[in-house]
Amino acid sequence: MRGPLPSYRPEFPSTFLKQAEKIARHRTVKYQLRQRATLVLLLDQQPLLSNIEAAEHVQLHLRSVQRWRRRWAQGDFSLDDEPGRGRKADFSPLDHALVQAVACELVAETKQPLSRQSLADVAARARTALGKPISRSTVWRILETDAIKPWRYKYWIFPRDPHFAEKAGPILDLYMGMWQGEPLGPKDHVLSADEKTSIQARIRCHPSLPPTPSRPAHIENEYKRGGALQYLAAWDVRRGSVIGRCEPKTGIAPFGRLVNQVLAEEPYRSGERLFWIVDNGSSHRGAAAKKRLRQVDSRIILVHTPVHASWLNQVEIYFSIIQRKVLTPNDFADLEAIRLRLAFYEELSNQSPTPFRWKFDRTKLTTLLAKIEARHIALADAQCNCQEEAA
Repeated sequence: MRGPLPSYRPEFPSTFLKQAEKIARHRTVKYQLRQRATLVLLLDQQPLLSNIEAAEHVQLHLRSVQRWRRRWAQGDFSLDDEPGRGRKADFSPLDHALVQAVACELVAETKQPLSRQSLADVAARARTALGKPISRSTVWRILETDAIKPWRYKYWIFPRDPHFAEKAGPILDLYMGMWQGEPLGPKDHVLSADEKTSIQARIRCHPSLPPTPSRPAHIENEYKRGGALQYLAAWDVRRGSVIGRCEPKTGIAPFGRLVNQVLAEEPYRSGERLFWIVDNGSSHRGAAAKKRLRQVDSRIILVHTPVHASWLNQVEIYFSIIQRKVLTPNDFADLEAIRLRLAFYEELSNQSPTPFRWKFDRTKLTTLLAKIEARHIALADAQCNCQEEAA
């Protein structure tokens, strides 16, 4: 039995439909929002569908379908509940504070063999602290509004070189078009170079499956190793172009071949000064590398990044781009396929060269180092206070 047809047939705006499509595909939004978004898409495709059929399809109560269709027919195109609707919270501000305290407590203090707490772990301990039941979803809603989220973390690289400012400053000057207080000339070139190592050819044990409606492409997790290549590249900071090559190994000789490859091309062949920004890898480390490259070409000025600061080297940005756009997912038949893909993308990138918009300058460097120093002082003071209390 189809049930009575609704007397209102909303015509959804395109912006509202796009919002519904996005929410329906998203797996981390609230389940109720996904139900409503699915209902919108269903009614857009089948506007004559009865309320009973629509409710069965999206697993909503019949009255809910009627209420939402009425709102949309009246022009209220929203997926959010009306103000004041829904069950009122049973947890006081003190209860919220206790839940947040449980989540913020150091895991080591729980005497459990954990490095991180899951939502279920926090909910279980919150029930003990509150002395009454509380669901995982309620705990999630409380923690989502909290300013401090200790369960989240992000890796970062700590500047540990004692001469960080002295070494980073000249590199930042080169990115700004300066060297030793003077602007660079039109025939001065700044090259950021490094190696992207161990690019594997992962031969999948089962052919990849193409995407279908509502299903992404499937890539077999198991693979056979087909060897690895090293990709050496020199990024022209001022022009936004790149010159690269693949090698079976890294080392002084492969890096030297990259240098010779760059020197053979214009505008570097006729340039006046060639600034090479490199990290402290064994292929180009220290004063010996500076001397060696000066013997190759007296125009080369080798500039090293501080220790543990490869993020100052702009070629790393290019490497991150090819990792996302060229090498992922890794599904190559052999090493030659990798070499060709990298060469083709290099050619494509050089068709419309675009320099990176580098914004980190000496002023921001000074601010960063001052912030780190203040944090060191605060940590040292906290440790001293703890030792005094323990004594």
